[in-house]
Amino acid sequence: MPKQSAQLTRVFQALADPTRFAVVERLSKGPAPTSELASSFKMALPSFLQHLDMLQKCGLIRSTKKGRVRTYELAPTALKAAEDWMATQRTLWERRLDQLDNFLNELKEQSE
Repeated sequence: MPKQSAQLTRVFQALADPTRFAVVERLSKGPAPTSELASSFKMALPSFLQHLDMLQKCGLIRSTKKGRVRTYELAPTALKAAEDWMATQRTLWERRLDQLDNFLNELKEQSE
């Protein structure tokens, strides 16, 4: 599997989880410390940290530590790669649907 494809797979797997998706949504509004992110979820902190770890490993977020506070923020490169892939897929399917539409219109005209 090419590196880009493996990276995209990890990004989509990470976003498929509702907790991780919600974290990414929250971080789209700006950086946040671990405690603020975790307060929105009813789970033990170690379990929540596993979600953050996965998001960080796939490149969706990054963290910085200042003293005892770890702050997370979005890392837009991975999101951009996913966005580019989806745009390519959308273009491909729009072209295919246009071709199907043209074909069906030709069939309709021939039958009239």
